[in-house]
Amino acid sequence: MRRRMYFLLPDLGSAIQTANDLLLARVEDGHMHFLAKRGMSLGQLHEANYLQKSDAVHGAELGFVIGGLGGFLIGIYIYLTPPEGVTLQLVTVLIATVIGAMFGAWAASLVAMSVPNTRLKPFQRDIDAGKILLMVDVPTSRVEELRELVSRRHPEAMAHGIEPTIPAFP
Repeated sequence: MRRRMYFLLPDLGSAIQTANDLLLARVEDGHMHFLAKRGMSLGQLHEANYLQKSDAVHGAELGFVIGGLGGFLIGIYIYLTPPEGVTLQLVTVLIATVIGAMFGAWAASLVAMSVPNTRLKPFQRDIDAGKILLMVDVPTSRVEELRELVSRRHPEAMAHGIEPTIPAFP
């Protein structure tokens, strides 16, 4: 299980040094994601991807639930009012639910790709002011160790908490 830790860094130099210190502490580069204002170069730092910048994961989850519910209701309707001469099985409801859930997740994630990540909203003002957000995914057992390392080596970095769980794929 991994936790996502958030740190706001004042500038690129501080971000590079923090990344180097985390690399020396054996945190993989792929688990560090940096986010800066649009147009700001991050150099060699690993920039956050679209799944981390957008609300696609939340949208897919919401679309899965709503689409599944819609598919279930449509499946019930089709089952209870079949076309003349056709006998439908109860599996029709299950098939409609699965199709509705998959379609809902797909459609909602496409829409949510254009919406900024709601979890990053508290940081937007600082990012727009030129600060850099570091999101680092670490094992639960190393959270305190790495928080202490960053606060000791980089007093300019502002710790902004830990996300209780992170999505498996972004």
